[in-house]
Amino acid sequence: MANDPRVEAALNHWAPRFVANGIPLTDFQEVTDSIEKWEDWCSAWAARGEIHEEMGRNALSQGYNLSAGEHLTTAGVCYHFAKFLFVNDIHQMREAHMKAINCRNLALPHLKPPGERVEIPYQGKLLAGILRKPLNVETPSVVILAMGLDSSKEEMGAYEKLFLDRNLATLTFDGPGQGEGEYEFGIRYDYEVPVGKVIDYIENRNDLDADRIGLWGVSLGGYYVPRAAAYEKRIQACIGLSGPYDWGAVWDSLPILTKEAFRVRSHSTNEEEARLLALKFSLKGVASEITCPIFIVAGKLDRLISYKDAEKLAEEVSGPAELLIIKDGNHVANNRAYRYRLQTADWMAKQLEDI
Repeated sequence: MANDPRVEAALNHWAPRFVANGIPLTDFQEVTDSIEKWEDWCSAWAARGEIHEEMGRNALSQGYNLSAGEHLTTAGVCYHFAKFLFVNDIHQMREAHMKAINCRNLALPHLKPPGERVEIPYQGKLLAGILRKPLNVETPSVVILAMGLDSSKEEMGAYEKLFLDRNLATLTFDGPGQGEGEYEFGIRYDYEVPVGKVIDYIENRNDLDADRIGLWGVSLGGYYVPRAAAYEKRIQACIGLSGPYDWGAVWDSLPILTKEAFRVRSHSTNEEEARLLALKFSLKGVASEITCPIFIVAGKLDRLISYKDAEKLAEEVSGPAELLIIKDGNHVANNRAYRYRLQTADWMAKQLEDI
């Protein structure tokens, strides 16, 4: 393993996530084994993304569209992980990010089911998203997928499939401070505002059931979605994965990469300003406003966010709560994805079906 503590931190905290979300195991091993210092992280992952992108473009040129969609999706995930926490070099990070976006957009028409890039009005500008609808369902229920601090819509194919297989549409979007939204908009604690704009967008389409909307969020998104569900009553069901109850309370224990990413993506000028913003990310006095059904997942071995935060949230909500603590799970329990991914998707399908 590299001696650079930033590389070690990235691997120690997030390694299972890479494979669970679409990186081939051998790619993960080869790329990370080649990285000795954090400054090489982005270029190493981008180089691997180029291999998959070339295969995808070659498949397209030969008319093998299904294979092209898979290759290009993998390329997009590689490029995403090139940029995911690489805020020390914004130019290099953004270059990798644009490649992730381009590959995913190129893949979308060739997926099963296909996807559509959508743009959602927000504060006089736009938030970018990906809409995918199950085949042969005229007006499906829809699950909004909300990102965390370092995730983006290009990473979410594995999660989208869970809901699509259950005849639910997915609308995966980059909110303020996330993915495409991180350049023009800073992170905000009151996430019901962008979620409300996404729901407005859904209501203006005639091919989605705006009366059956679920909300899903991962990591910091596991704070965002309970927060949004508390105040945005058009949400019928909510899934939160490994979210903090009080982000400010754990600030001092966060990895340096996480703190710096939050500082940059919140558009804070220094760490103290970022810390003060983090103090606003609390579900105290908010959780009791959650009346829709909620499914909360946490890993007992999570070194980033204690599983006790999940327990506290479950205790305080006013509506039905299902709590799953995975005893051998890490952050987002990506090392034990089989213990919750299918189960939460089944739960969401049932909630939206029963409304």
